[in-house]
Amino acid sequence: MAPAPAKKNGKQAAKGPVVPLTNGISVTKEANFPQWYQEVVTKCELVDYYTEISGFYILRPSSMHIWNTIRSWFQERIEGMGVEETSFPMFLSAKSLEKEKEHVEGFAPELAWVTKAGDKDLEVPVAVRPTSEAVMYPYYAKWIRSHRDLPFRLNQWNSVVRWEAKQTTPFLRAREFMWQEGHTAHLTEQLAEKEVLEILELYAGVYEQLLAVPVIRGKKTENEKFAGGYWTSTCEGFIPSTGRGIQGATSHALGQNFSKMFEITVEDPNQKGEHIFVWQNSWGLSTRVIGVMVMIHSDNKGLVLPPRVSKHQVVIIPVGITAKTSTEVRESLAKQVQDLADSLKAEKVRTEVDNREGYTPGFKFADWEMKGVPLRLEFGPKDAANSVVTYSRRDTGFKGTIPLAELTTQVPALLEKIQQDMYDKADAEFTSHRLVLDDWTKVVPALDARNVVLIPFCGEPKCEEEIKDNTKSDEHRELGPDGKPQPSMGMKSLCIPFDQPSGLVQGETKCLRPECQAFAKSWVMFGRSY
Repeated sequence: MAPAPAKKNGKQAAKGPVVPLTNGISVTKEANFPQWYQEVVTKCELVDYYTEISGFYILRPSSMHIWNTIRSWFQERIEGMGVEETSFPMFLSAKSLEKEKEHVEGFAPELAWVTKAGDKDLEVPVAVRPTSEAVMYPYYAKWIRSHRDLPFRLNQWNSVVRWEAKQTTPFLRAREFMWQEGHTAHLTEQLAEKEVLEILELYAGVYEQLLAVPVIRGKKTENEKFAGGYWTSTCEGFIPSTGRGIQGATSHALGQNFSKMFEITVEDPNQKGEHIFVWQNSWGLSTRVIGVMVMIHSDNKGLVLPPRVSKHQVVIIPVGITAKTSTEVRESLAKQVQDLADSLKAEKVRTEVDNREGYTPGFKFADWEMKGVPLRLEFGPKDAANSVVTYSRRDTGFKGTIPLAELTTQVPALLEKIQQDMYDKADAEFTSHRLVLDDWTKVVPALDARNVVLIPFCGEPKCEEEIKDNTKSDEHRELGPDGKPQPSMGMKSLCIPFDQPSGLVQGETKCLRPECQAFAKSWVMFGRSY
């Protein structure tokens, strides 16, 4: 039986003093997106500011539940690929950094250095890792002795420090953030490339299957690839409210660049006595994923969480209790509510009962709406008499009823429908804001209308810099992280999508930038970005 539309509940009273909801979101997503986002992640209890040192954030239990759900899902799959878990120290020496100047150059302004131990100066300062290539690879050279040791695959879950000079933003740009970083070594380029794309597909799964966020799979341009790497694959997301692209996760083919730096070699199995450098990959996914999810799904009431990652999937709120309700009815209702919760928990539905005294049902509704719980169940004497439970979906606000006899089958099915509907909505929005253009004059207006664009592009780094400069918009202003209007930034390449539109003819189609006379190599997705 399908859920039936619900009737409106009558006026309800709560036992004890009424506590007003004073911590709601004070601005709208449409009017002031930066402030809205800051309020959602703090007031909805995902993070708090670490006031001792600027740029650092405390991840609260709801955030950690989301991150640990992602961790469990991803860890299970990489273990199936033969990746083992490890843990390396958080410090690295200047000597190690010196070996990889090209790679470290991009991190140099963000390195945090430890110069004292107690009251004594260290003879040799050590840096806190911004990433772990320089920490790990000397040991890869030590441990990998034969081609029989390959593939060599390690992953660690840790935090890294990058001392951002720019204004920080929870999840998106912090001076310390949590992530996983996988580092692997292979005998051939082909084997390494196969793994790069397998990991990228897992990253896409994190976004699409867990967070209900659509992403575009592709390859970074030379300008945007990982410093010191061979080539970089990426999952790119889109924030409709700002029209900006956002990098979701990256999986890098390092080639033999790092194995040559750190002398990671094995004997060539085809030529006895000859040694070859291994082919390496690195790949990482960070807590940025939570910020992307919040920006896409949440609304002016607060969080909207996909059921698969929400700490609480269902909250049950007793209703219909008044000052005249007898103790017997109260106790009977409390037992029925707990029985409902227990039956759902038995089906592995993460269920919370809100039986707080002194709060009206209306307050509880608003409170759980703000926290983003996917499904609210209301149960009172009238519901009990009709053998139904009333529900309300957080994503759409739709209300209906479910027969008590079908609760344990309909609720899990409804949660899966919410998950799919959230993905479908986000996917439709991304699709409608992803424009294929072959007319340069339409590019800046498309950006100003909050779109990303796919254009024919030659792939040359110098041309890409020109495109970035030529697409800045002084007339179109947007709110910066500080909430103040600022000129819109120029667009940069987001990725070369693996799924290419039709219409580009090699050796005939020109790069879209009018001043560039080179032939286009591919369609490239450009946009303003985070």
